[in-house]
Amino acid sequence: MLKNILYVWFFLLLGLAGCGSENGQKAEAVTKAPEKTAGSTKKEEIKTILFFGNSLTAGYGLDPSEAFPALIQHKIDSLDLPYKVINGGLSGETTAGGKNRIDWLLRQKIDVFVLELGANDGLRGIPVSETAKNLQAIIDKVKAKYPDVKMVMTGMEVPPNMGGKYTAEFRVVFRQIAEKNNMALVPFLLEGVGGVRDLNQSDGIHPTEKGHRILANNVWKVLQEELYEKSGEAVSAGQ
Repeated sequence: MLKNILYVWFFLLLGLAGCGSENGQKAEAVTKAPEKTAGSTKKEEIKTILFFGNSLTAGYGLDPSEAFPALIQHKIDSLDLPYKVINGGLSGETTAGGKNRIDWLLRQKIDVFVLELGANDGLRGIPVSETAKNLQAIIDKVKAKYPDVKMVMTGMEVPPNMGGKYTAEFRVVFRQIAEKNNMALVPFLLEGVGGVRDLNQSDGIHPTEKGHRILANNVWKVLQEELYEKSGEAVSAGQ
């Protein structure tokens, strides 16, 4: 596993921070949930899930419909759950950038907030304390605007060559922030994808469509419990 992480982050150091503009037009794309048919016997308010992150959320190099937030919308639709997904990913985003951008996205009602930021901080060697401070500021803004929001944190890792102390502190900061704010946690977003050549694009750092399917599953394992709980339903063991 360590070898795989080192491989993917070696290439991340070469390219992730520089991909900020190509996929910018894909940011904040809304994946609409299908309208209920005229014959539907149950009318439910459609709730909103905001995925807020960087190029991984935006689906760099892919059509927005192939990025993991859109794939999660497909899962939601197949289960007839009353949620629509908003892809608030922006390539090259740091936690500092996210702190400045979040206010604009909070103008619309948010019921579930999925936070995927920090990878670009790690690439730049930004102090973990600063990353933690920015993540907390984003969370505080979301909570202040929508106190009843459900929140999910996605974890990330940096390669060992960033230094043992930094690597260890970076790995645990996501769990610490999640626990502090009573957030559900996806331990490592790229689990099963990072360092796997066939699951990443030619740059070696951004997942392919197949890779995004695995990311969607990684997130869905955690997110589905939040959605069912908010909908007042029990989680099906088969989902």
